[in-house]
Amino acid sequence: MKHIITFSLLPIITITTVHVSQLNIDDFVKLYFQLRFNLILVMAFFGTMVLGLTAYLMTRPRTVYLVDYSCYRPPDNLKVKFNVFMEWSKLHGGFNDSALEFQRKILERSGLGEETYLPAALHKIPPSPSMAAAREEAEQVMYGALDKLFESTNVNPKDIGILVVNCSLFNPTPSLSSMIVNMYKLRGNVKTFNLGGMGCSAGVIAVDLAKDMLQVHRSTYAVVVSMENITQNWYFGNRKSMLIPNCLFRVGGAAVLLSNKSSEKKRAKYKLMHVVRTHQGSNNTAFNCVYQEQDDLGKIGVTLSKDLMAIAGGALKANITTLGPVVLPISEQLLFFATLIARKLMNTNVKPYIPDFKLAFDHFCIHAGGRAVIDELEKNLQLSKEHVEPSRMTLHRFGNTSSSSIWYELAYTEAKGRMKKGNRVWQIAFGSGFKCNSAVWEAVNTVKSTDSNPWADCIHKFPVEIKF
Repeated sequence: MKHIITFSLLPIITITTVHVSQLNIDDFVKLYFQLRFNLILVMAFFGTMVLGLTAYLMTRPRTVYLVDYSCYRPPDNLKVKFNVFMEWSKLHGGFNDSALEFQRKILERSGLGEETYLPAALHKIPPSPSMAAAREEAEQVMYGALDKLFESTNVNPKDIGILVVNCSLFNPTPSLSSMIVNMYKLRGNVKTFNLGGMGCSAGVIAVDLAKDMLQVHRSTYAVVVSMENITQNWYFGNRKSMLIPNCLFRVGGAAVLLSNKSSEKKRAKYKLMHVVRTHQGSNNTAFNCVYQEQDDLGKIGVTLSKDLMAIAGGALKANITTLGPVVLPISEQLLFFATLIARKLMNTNVKPYIPDFKLAFDHFCIHAGGRAVIDELEKNLQLSKEHVEPSRMTLHRFGNTSSSSIWYELAYTEAKGRMKKGNRVWQIAFGSGFKCNSAVWEAVNTVKSTDSNPWADCIHKFPVEIKF
């Protein structure tokens, strides 16, 4: 074989030798200058290529993977039935007959079931809310969720580079994030953030912040802890608009492990596709519709305005106007914009076109803020009963757990075996301020439910029929 190649190259070698033998000194000088000039061009070209490739690799958006998450499941002794709730309210002695009757009606219409949880301090007669009791609730929720998360992912806490904690109404010193650093002995250069006063949509805000940090810090993990604290935020007065949170909010929390490591793709559950945040705070009515304040007797609570649902509807429209173009198929986008133009230029009586988001998403996790919120989104987005089933069942089983409710809903979908590879999930939450925030995830793999799922031992009981 070697001889064949040699003989085939002989004509080329011979011709080259003849041409070289005919060159004089001037020809060699010209050849040298041409090669030197071309070498500079070649080096400049490859140098530019290397610099461009390096800049691209350094600045390109890094994929953010959701490795796993964990939802806190309180102990059974913290469950509170409706009749027990009402009995405690009577024994407290601070509620008048009108306030007691109002709470009873709200409970019956709330969509909550008989197995939701209240913190230990509110199980005492009389209730004993204190800073120490609030810290105890926070520790149980945060550490309970994080212990399960680190166990299921086998990640060493010292490998965590970014920590974001959100809790709207309880912000002690040292902060909740510092409590976690101390408990798990996180490394000294961990980037910690503590988000307060941002309402039930703060979980999506925390994910967005973690995503941005993961674009800056390479090859690391980020943990997001979403929760609310009930102990010190129970209202003991008689103003009805401030009594509603007592009937809806319950103990719960979630811990989420995110990473920008490409090696995590194999075991990750989801990858983050989009985050869209809408803030209506410049509007005074929107700003005041969820407002923490004191009543006439100086008792602190959160007032929910009668305008809340209308404000939420407006915030939703603003949010989906931004989200729609990046997730909807072209056909839906064209119909939406055509209707929008017709309404503005021709006839204002033309009904606005509601895009079919079922074409963009396989699953919906609507914040379980209350029955009215879920009803409104089911109607406005033209969703089926199965689409809103995770939200209704989460509200029924766990109550309104604030920013963590969207994770209990995702866990419900997984426990039902509905999450397949390539499925897209829309998490949407509303919060004080007033805000509407969305996160879109895509399943990297078919997700199988595990024993750590908060629904693991009871999913066979759901869905249940809820009567009002």
